[in-house]
Amino acid sequence: MKFPILYSFKRCPYAMRARMAIKLTNIRCEIREIRLNNKPEHMLKISPKGTVPVLILEDKIIDESMEIIEWALDQDNIFEGNLNENEVVLSEELISIFDDKFKYHLDRYKYAARYNNANSNKHRSQCMKILIELNQIISHEKWIFGKSINKLDISILPFIRQYRIANPEWFDMQESIHSVKRLLDNFQKSELLNEIMTNYDEWEEGSKPEYFPIFNSLS
Repeated sequence: MKFPILYSFKRCPYAMRARMAIKLTNIRCEIREIRLNNKPEHMLKISPKGTVPVLILEDKIIDESMEIIEWALDQDNIFEGNLNENEVVLSEELISIFDDKFKYHLDRYKYAARYNNANSNKHRSQCMKILIELNQIISHEKWIFGKSINKLDISILPFIRQYRIANPEWFDMQESIHSVKRLLDNFQKSELLNEIMTNYDEWEEGSKPEYFPIFNSLS
């Protein structure tokens, strides 16, 4: 096995943050782009829950995005020393909030018809409360804690992006989250986002291998 194998789906926020960690730590993978309505048998065999991302290593399978991020940072902890102790603790707390409460309400805001008795506006408001709190700690620099991107940025920005996508015009009018909007705009315009959103052909058994990141030399 020359490279780790990554099952991914371009627009999935969980897959996006895993790709960001892999890209930032200069890890080369064979990428297998899937469609959620046509999941490969091999992926389902190694990870029956059927969600992306899934990372295949020599000795194990990792099918949780935060675990993939931690694995990538074990290879090269590019964020080490960027934050003080309080910021590290706050990062972990906020990641947990976004993975739990924010994602719960985001799904019921964006896909209300999929849930019984879901009140889209109520769930939108619950997400907004979290974003207002986040707004208070965002730096005046490019990323949450300053000039350097960190684990918190890559972990939560894909979900904030999804929140805006649900109703861009409404989101852009919200002055109470002006720093969040600036942060998201920086992310949307970043080379990092552009690089992880590369188009790949849908993978099928027997497909020619494709690699991520695409600009890495395969020599």
